[in-house]
Amino acid sequence: MSAIRVVSVGLGPIGVSVAKQLVERPAFTIVGAVDIDPLKRDLDLGDLIGVTPSRALKRGSARRLGVKVGADAPTIIKATKPDVVVLCTSSSIKGVMPQLETILRTRTPIVSTTEELSYPGYTHPRQARQIDAWARKARVAVLSTGVNPGFAMDALPIALTAVCERVDHISVQRVQDARIRRLPFQQKIGAGLTTKQFQRRVEDGSVRHVGLTESIAMIADAVGWNLSRITDDIQPKLATVTISGEFLAVDPGYVCGIVQDGIGYHGRTPVITLHMEAYLGAPESYDAVQIEGHPNLSMKIAGGIHGDVATASIVVNSISKVLGAAPGLHTMRDLPLPSYFGGSLTSGS
Repeated sequence: MSAIRVVSVGLGPIGVSVAKQLVERPAFTIVGAVDIDPLKRDLDLGDLIGVTPSRALKRGSARRLGVKVGADAPTIIKATKPDVVVLCTSSSIKGVMPQLETILRTRTPIVSTTEELSYPGYTHPRQARQIDAWARKARVAVLSTGVNPGFAMDALPIALTAVCERVDHISVQRVQDARIRRLPFQQKIGAGLTTKQFQRRVEDGSVRHVGLTESIAMIADAVGWNLSRITDDIQPKLATVTISGEFLAVDPGYVCGIVQDGIGYHGRTPVITLHMEAYLGAPESYDAVQIEGHPNLSMKIAGGIHGDVATASIVVNSISKVLGAAPGLHTMRDLPLPSYFGGSLTSGS
Protein backbone atom coordinates (compact mmCIF):
# COMPACT_ATOMS: atom_id res chain seq x y z
CA MET A 1 0.00 0.00 0.00
CA SER A 2 1.38 3.42 -0.94
CA ALA A 3 1.78 6.05 1.78
CA ILE A 4 -1.14 8.39 2.42
CA ARG A 5 -0.31 11.85 1.07
CA VAL A 6 -1.03 14.67 3.54
CA VAL A 7 -1.02 18.46 3.44
CA SER A 8 -0.73 20.04 6.90
CA VAL A 9 -2.55 23.37 7.28
CA GLY A 10 -1.71 25.22 10.51
CA LEU A 11 1.67 24.72 12.15
CA GLY A 12 1.16 25.91 15.70
CA PRO A 13 2.07 23.56 18.57
CA ILE A 14 -0.63 20.99 17.73
CA GLY A 15 -0.05 21.23 13.99
CA VAL A 16 3.67 20.66 14.55
CA SER A 17 2.96 17.65 16.78
CA VAL A 18 0.72 16.17 14.10
CA ALA A 19 3.36 16.79 11.42
CA LYS A 20 6.02 15.08 13.54
CA GLN A 21 3.90 11.96 13.85
CA LEU A 22 3.13 11.95 10.14
CA VAL A 23 6.84 12.14 9.30
CA GLU A 24 7.74 9.35 11.72
CA ARG A 25 5.08 6.87 10.53
CA PRO A 26 5.70 4.97 7.26
CA ALA A 27 1.98 4.98 6.46
CA PHE A 28 2.10 8.70 5.67
CA THR A 29 4.07 11.23 3.69
CA ILE A 30 3.68 15.00 4.00
CA VAL A 31 3.58 16.59 0.56
CA GLY A 32 2.65 20.16 1.56
CA ALA A 33 2.57 22.52 4.53
CA VAL A 34 0.68 25.78 5.08
CA ASP A 35 0.83 28.50 7.74
CA ILE A 36 -0.06 32.19 7.75
CA ASP A 37 2.94 33.16 9.92
CA PRO A 38 5.42 35.01 7.65
CA LEU A 39 8.31 33.87 9.85
CA LYS A 40 7.56 30.25 8.93
CA ARG A 41 7.14 30.88 5.23
CA ASP A 42 9.63 29.18 2.89
CA LEU A 43 11.18 27.20 5.76
CA ASP A 44 11.75 23.52 5.12
CA LEU A 45 9.14 21.69 7.20
CA GLY A 46 11.82 19.41 8.66
CA ASP A 47 13.70 22.41 10.04
CA LEU A 48 10.50 23.83 11.51
CA ILE A 49 9.32 20.69 13.28
CA GLY A 50 12.78 19.34 14.13
CA VAL A 51 12.30 15.90 12.59
CA THR A 52 14.53 14.09 10.13
CA PRO A 53 13.01 11.19 8.18
CA SER A 54 15.08 8.02 8.04
CA ARG A 55 15.42 8.29 4.27
CA ALA A 56 16.96 11.76 4.66
CA LEU A 57 19.42 10.47 7.25
CA LYS A 58 20.69 7.93 4.74
CA ARG A 59 21.45 10.77 2.34
CA GLY A 60 23.02 12.90 5.06
CA SER A 61 20.48 15.73 4.64
CA ALA A 62 19.77 16.60 8.27
CA ARG A 63 16.16 17.59 8.98
CA ARG A 64 15.36 18.27 5.31
CA LEU A 65 11.99 17.02 4.11
CA GLY A 66 11.96 18.90 0.83
CA VAL A 67 8.61 20.45 1.76
CA LYS A 68 8.55 24.24 2.04
CA VAL A 69 5.97 26.00 4.19
CA GLY A 70 3.67 28.16 2.07
CA ALA A 71 0.77 30.50 2.72
CA ASP A 72 -1.69 29.68 -0.04
CA ALA A 73 -3.52 26.45 0.77
CA PRO A 74 -5.47 26.04 -2.50
CA THR A 75 -2.35 26.42 -4.64
CA ILE A 76 -0.40 23.91 -2.55
CA ILE A 77 -3.26 21.42 -2.48
CA LYS A 78 -3.79 21.62 -6.23
CA ALA A 79 -0.04 21.25 -6.88
CA THR A 80 0.52 18.30 -4.52
CA LYS A 81 -2.80 16.41 -4.90
CA PRO A 82 -2.93 15.05 -1.33
CA ASP A 83 -5.22 12.27 -0.14
CA VAL A 84 -6.19 14.34 2.92
CA VAL A 85 -5.72 17.74 4.55
CA VAL A 86 -5.08 18.03 8.28
CA LEU A 87 -6.44 21.38 9.50
CA CYS A 88 -5.11 22.71 12.83
CA THR A 89 -5.93 26.41 12.88
CA SER A 90 -8.78 27.41 15.24
CA SER A 91 -11.19 26.25 17.94
CA SER A 92 -14.03 28.24 16.35
CA ILE A 93 -16.27 26.70 13.71
CA LYS A 94 -17.07 30.16 12.34
CA GLY A 95 -13.35 30.89 12.14
CA VAL A 96 -12.63 27.82 10.01
CA MET A 97 -15.68 28.03 7.71
CA PRO A 98 -13.79 29.90 4.94
CA GLN A 99 -10.87 27.45 5.22
CA LEU A 100 -13.18 24.45 5.03
CA GLU A 101 -14.97 25.84 1.99
CA THR A 102 -11.69 26.57 0.22
CA ILE A 103 -10.26 23.10 0.90
CA LEU A 104 -13.47 21.30 -0.03
CA ARG A 105 -13.52 23.09 -3.38
CA THR A 106 -10.40 21.03 -4.15
CA ARG A 107 -12.37 17.85 -3.34
CA THR A 108 -9.97 16.81 -0.57
CA PRO A 109 -11.03 15.07 2.69
CA ILE A 110 -10.33 16.92 5.94
CA VAL A 111 -9.37 15.91 9.48
CA SER A 112 -9.54 18.95 11.76
CA THR A 113 -8.82 19.83 15.39
CA THR A 114 -11.55 22.50 15.56
CA GLU A 115 -13.29 21.81 18.87
CA GLU A 116 -16.62 23.39 17.94
CA LEU A 117 -16.70 21.20 14.83
CA SER A 118 -16.45 18.00 16.88
CA TYR A 119 -20.24 17.78 17.34
CA PRO A 120 -21.75 20.95 15.87
CA GLY A 121 -25.35 19.87 15.35
CA TYR A 122 -26.40 21.14 18.79
CA THR A 123 -24.41 24.39 19.01
CA HIS A 124 -23.98 25.38 15.34
CA PRO A 125 -26.66 23.58 13.33
CA ARG A 126 -26.65 26.00 10.38
CA GLN A 127 -22.88 25.78 9.93
CA ALA A 128 -23.02 22.00 10.34
CA ARG A 129 -25.58 21.68 7.55
CA GLN A 130 -23.50 23.92 5.29
CA ILE A 131 -20.25 22.00 5.86
CA ASP A 132 -22.06 18.71 5.32
CA ALA A 133 -23.46 20.04 2.03
CA TRP A 134 -20.01 21.22 0.87
CA ALA A 135 -18.49 17.83 1.73
CA ARG A 136 -21.24 15.87 -0.02
CA LYS A 137 -20.90 18.02 -3.13
CA ALA A 138 -17.13 17.40 -3.07
CA ARG A 139 -17.77 13.67 -2.41
CA VAL A 140 -15.36 13.59 0.53
CA ALA A 141 -15.56 13.22 4.31
CA VAL A 142 -14.83 15.78 7.03
CA LEU A 143 -14.07 15.01 10.68
CA SER A 144 -12.97 17.06 13.67
CA THR A 145 -11.42 15.22 16.58
CA GLY A 146 -8.96 15.49 19.44
CA VAL A 147 -8.45 14.21 22.94
CA ASN A 148 -11.19 16.43 24.37
CA PRO A 149 -13.60 16.79 22.69
CA GLY A 150 -13.22 13.68 20.59
CA PHE A 151 -12.21 11.00 23.08
CA ALA A 152 -11.70 11.42 26.83
CA MET A 153 -15.06 12.98 27.71
CA ASP A 154 -17.30 11.64 24.94
CA ALA A 155 -16.12 8.74 22.71
CA LEU A 156 -14.60 6.87 25.66
CA PRO A 157 -17.68 6.98 27.95
CA ILE A 158 -19.91 6.23 24.96
CA ALA A 159 -17.88 3.09 24.26
CA LEU A 160 -18.12 1.98 27.91
CA THR A 161 -21.92 2.10 27.82
CA ALA A 162 -21.87 -0.67 25.19
CA VAL A 163 -21.75 -3.29 27.96
CA CYS A 164 -24.66 -1.84 29.97
CA GLU A 165 -28.26 -2.98 29.84
CA ARG A 166 -29.36 0.24 31.57
CA VAL A 167 -27.70 3.65 32.02
CA ASP A 168 -29.04 6.22 34.49
CA HIS A 169 -26.19 8.71 34.82
CA ILE A 170 -22.79 9.31 33.18
CA SER A 171 -20.06 11.22 34.97
CA VAL A 172 -16.62 12.06 33.59
CA GLN A 173 -13.75 13.77 35.40
CA ARG A 174 -10.62 15.08 33.72
CA VAL A 175 -7.95 16.58 35.99
CA GLN A 176 -4.64 17.79 34.56
CA ASP A 177 -1.46 19.39 35.80
CA ALA A 178 -1.26 21.99 33.04
CA ARG A 179 2.48 22.46 33.50
CA ILE A 180 3.02 19.68 30.96
CA ARG A 181 0.80 21.35 28.35
CA ARG A 182 1.73 23.83 25.63
CA LEU A 183 1.75 27.60 26.33
CA PRO A 184 -1.42 28.37 24.28
CA PHE A 185 -3.31 25.84 26.39
CA GLN A 186 -2.05 27.45 29.62
CA GLN A 187 -3.19 30.82 28.32
CA LYS A 188 -6.57 29.39 27.32
CA ILE A 189 -7.19 28.30 30.92
CA GLY A 190 -6.25 31.75 32.27
CA ALA A 191 -2.99 30.90 34.04
CA GLY A 192 -1.28 34.03 35.36
CA LEU A 193 -4.34 36.29 35.30
CA THR A 194 -5.98 38.15 38.17
CA THR A 195 -9.51 37.09 39.04
CA LYS A 196 -10.93 40.22 37.37
CA GLN A 197 -8.92 39.57 34.21
CA PHE A 198 -10.06 35.95 34.28
CA GLN A 199 -13.73 36.93 34.49
CA ARG A 200 -13.39 39.39 31.61
CA ARG A 201 -11.71 36.72 29.46
CA VAL A 202 -14.46 34.25 30.33
CA GLU A 203 -17.06 36.79 29.25
CA ASP A 204 -15.37 37.47 25.91
CA GLY A 205 -14.85 33.74 25.33
CA SER A 206 -11.04 33.74 25.24
CA VAL A 207 -10.67 31.76 28.49
CA ARG A 208 -12.55 28.46 28.56
CA HIS A 209 -12.27 24.87 27.57
CA VAL A 210 -14.10 24.51 24.28
CA GLY A 211 -16.07 21.33 23.92
CA LEU A 212 -18.01 20.35 27.06
CA THR A 213 -21.35 21.22 25.48
CA GLU A 214 -20.42 19.35 22.30
CA SER A 215 -19.35 16.29 24.33
CA ILE A 216 -22.57 16.25 26.35
CA ALA A 217 -24.67 16.51 23.20
CA MET A 218 -22.71 13.66 21.59
CA ILE A 219 -23.17 11.39 24.62
CA ALA A 220 -26.88 12.19 24.89
CA ASP A 221 -27.54 11.43 21.23
CA ALA A 222 -25.51 8.21 21.44
CA VAL A 223 -27.56 6.81 24.33
CA GLY A 224 -30.87 8.21 23.08
CA TRP A 225 -31.51 10.85 25.75
CA ASN A 226 -33.48 13.97 24.89
CA LEU A 227 -31.93 16.67 27.09
CA SER A 228 -33.91 19.67 28.27
CA ARG A 229 -30.81 21.88 28.66
CA ILE A 230 -27.03 21.93 28.94
CA THR A 231 -25.10 24.21 31.29
CA ASP A 232 -21.41 25.15 31.21
CA ASP A 233 -19.99 26.82 34.32
CA ILE A 234 -16.44 28.22 34.53
CA GLN A 235 -14.55 29.14 37.71
CA PRO A 236 -10.92 30.14 38.36
CA LYS A 237 -8.46 27.99 40.29
CA LEU A 238 -6.24 30.21 42.45
CA ALA A 239 -2.65 29.48 43.38
CA THR A 240 -1.94 29.18 47.11
CA VAL A 241 1.84 29.00 46.61
CA THR A 242 4.15 30.14 43.82
CA ILE A 243 3.93 27.64 40.95
CA SER A 244 6.56 27.60 38.22
CA GLY A 245 6.61 25.75 34.93
CA GLU A 246 8.48 25.85 31.66
CA PHE A 247 6.42 28.77 30.35
CA LEU A 248 4.80 30.55 33.30
CA ALA A 249 5.26 31.33 37.00
CA VAL A 250 2.12 32.10 39.04
CA ASP A 251 2.19 33.79 42.44
CA PRO A 252 -0.28 33.13 45.28
CA GLY A 253 -3.67 34.74 44.71
CA TYR A 254 -3.38 34.67 40.93
CA VAL A 255 -5.22 32.29 38.63
CA CYS A 256 -3.32 29.07 37.95
CA GLY A 257 -6.04 27.43 35.84
CA ILE A 258 -9.66 26.59 35.36
CA VAL A 259 -12.44 24.51 36.90
CA GLN A 260 -15.26 23.86 34.45
CA ASP A 261 -18.47 21.88 34.82
CA GLY A 262 -20.83 20.88 32.04
CA ILE A 263 -24.15 19.32 32.96
CA GLY A 264 -26.84 17.82 30.75
CA TYR A 265 -30.33 17.72 32.25
CA HIS A 266 -33.37 15.58 31.56
CA GLY A 267 -36.07 17.77 33.02
CA ARG A 268 -34.57 18.88 36.33
CA THR A 269 -32.43 15.79 36.74
CA PRO A 270 -28.74 15.91 35.82
CA VAL A 271 -27.97 12.80 33.74
CA ILE A 272 -24.57 13.74 32.25
CA THR A 273 -21.91 15.47 34.35
CA LEU A 274 -18.53 16.50 32.94
CA HIS A 275 -16.04 17.96 35.41
CA MET A 276 -12.72 19.35 34.22
CA GLU A 277 -9.85 20.84 36.21
CA ALA A 278 -6.75 22.05 34.37
CA TYR A 279 -4.30 24.07 36.40
CA LEU A 280 -0.62 24.49 37.07
CA GLY A 281 0.43 22.33 40.00
CA ALA A 282 -2.46 19.87 40.19
CA PRO A 283 -1.23 17.14 42.59
CA GLU A 284 -2.73 14.32 40.51
CA SER A 285 -3.61 14.02 36.84
CA TYR A 286 -6.23 11.46 35.84
CA ASP A 287 -9.20 10.70 33.63
CA ALA A 288 -12.15 8.90 35.16
CA VAL A 289 -15.57 7.68 34.00
CA GLN A 290 -18.42 6.50 36.20
CA ILE A 291 -21.56 4.99 34.73
CA GLU A 292 -24.54 4.45 37.01
CA GLY A 293 -26.91 1.80 35.75
CA HIS A 294 -26.67 -1.93 35.34
CA PRO A 295 -23.96 -2.83 35.71
CA ASN A 296 -22.31 0.13 37.40
CA LEU A 297 -18.94 0.86 35.80
CA SER A 298 -15.97 2.82 37.10
CA MET A 299 -12.75 3.47 35.20
CA LYS A 300 -9.74 5.63 36.08
CA ILE A 301 -6.64 6.29 33.98
CA ALA A 302 -3.91 7.11 36.48
CA GLY A 303 -1.68 9.91 35.27
CA GLY A 304 -4.32 10.98 32.79
CA ILE A 305 -4.24 11.15 29.01
CA HIS A 306 -1.57 13.61 27.84
CA GLY A 307 -3.66 16.18 25.99
CA ASP A 308 -1.15 17.40 23.40
CA VAL A 309 0.25 13.97 22.52
CA ALA A 310 -3.21 12.40 22.44
CA THR A 311 -4.73 15.13 20.27
CA ALA A 312 -2.04 14.73 17.62
CA SER A 313 -2.28 10.94 17.84
CA ILE A 314 -6.04 10.66 17.43
CA VAL A 315 -5.93 13.05 14.47
CA VAL A 316 -3.32 10.91 12.70
CA ASN A 317 -5.03 7.65 13.69
CA SER A 318 -8.38 8.86 12.34
CA ILE A 319 -7.10 9.68 8.85
CA SER A 320 -7.61 6.17 7.45
CA LYS A 321 -11.18 6.12 8.82
CA VAL A 322 -11.98 9.42 7.13
CA LEU A 323 -10.58 8.20 3.82
CA GLY A 324 -12.92 5.21 4.01
CA ALA A 325 -15.99 7.18 5.12
CA ALA A 326 -18.99 8.23 3.07
CA PRO A 327 -19.10 11.86 1.90
CA GLY A 328 -20.30 14.39 4.44
CA LEU A 329 -19.57 15.81 7.88
CA HIS A 330 -18.80 13.10 10.43
CA THR A 331 -18.18 12.90 14.18
CA MET A 332 -16.41 10.43 16.44
CA ARG A 333 -19.84 8.98 17.22
CA ASP A 334 -20.59 7.74 13.72
CA LEU A 335 -17.16 6.75 12.37
CA PRO A 336 -15.63 3.32 13.05
CA LEU A 337 -13.53 3.16 16.21
CA PRO A 338 -10.01 4.37 15.39
CA SER A 339 -6.85 2.64 16.52
CA TYR A 340 -3.16 3.24 16.22
CA PHE A 341 -2.28 3.28 12.52
CA GLY A 342 1.38 3.45 11.59
CA GLY A 343 2.00 1.31 8.54
CA SER A 344 3.50 -2.08 7.88
CA LEU A 345 5.91 -3.68 10.32
CA THR A 346 9.02 -5.11 8.75
CA SER A 347 9.98 -8.67 9.68
CA GLY A 348 12.98 -9.12 11.95
CA SER A 349 13.70 -12.56 10.58
